[in-house]
Amino acid sequence: MGGTRRIYIADDDENIRHIIRTFLESDGYQVEDFPTGDLLLERFLKEESDLVILDVMMPGSSGFDICTELRKISTTPIIMLTARDSENDYAMGLGLGSDDYITKPFSAMSLVMRVRAIFRRIDFESRKRAPDTPDMIQIGALSLDDSGRRVLKNGAPIALSPTEYDLLKYFMLRAGQAVSREELLNQVWGFGTAVETRATDDTVRRLRQKLDGCGVVIEAVWGYGFRLKADGE
Repeated sequence: MGGTRRIYIADDDENIRHIIRTFLESDGYQVEDFPTGDLLLERFLKEESDLVILDVMMPGSSGFDICTELRKISTTPIIMLTARDSENDYAMGLGLGSDDYITKPFSAMSLVMRVRAIFRRIDFESRKRAPDTPDMIQIGALSLDDSGRRVLKNGAPIALSPTEYDLLKYFMLRAGQAVSREELLNQVWGFGTAVETRATDDTVRRLRQKLDGCGVVIEAVWGYGFRLKADGE
């Protein structure tokens, strides 16, 4: 059940908002819905929610625009909705920092299940660590505190989305090893297709920007994937 978690929804289709809200509220969540992403962002700036659901095509700012603005200030999980079954839209949504992406039409119950899955990953990921997984991982000036899901760069915390955090942890536990895109999609995102491998590249690009200056680099392994290592190794 959702408990007291608050979810914000932005979609210009009133019927879709009503259906999503009804299903989420019946699952125990507190829900507020908005006809535009701009109104959602205005509300979010006053009080953050625990999860955001954004339609891509709305009057005013698009869902992609709102996702970008939210990622500047928050790591709150974001699910994107779109009526366009486009490979580029899918990759762009994940690349901008969303945690999931659903194409319309969709089952409201399937959306509820995805919301549950995101919260489960946040709540229980640290408890599912293998017994020999360290609470603290440090490479160069980069430290990952898995018990608190915090990352420090040169001693200062950096903001990562849940997916960015899980991806960085996966890399750090395998520092120096080449990891394929397919492995990352299966182990971090929980899916993998030829189209969706582009999501890893965009997420890695964001991580590189956030890790700049800490002595840790994520290098491309041509035709395969990526490798995290200390700079200069």
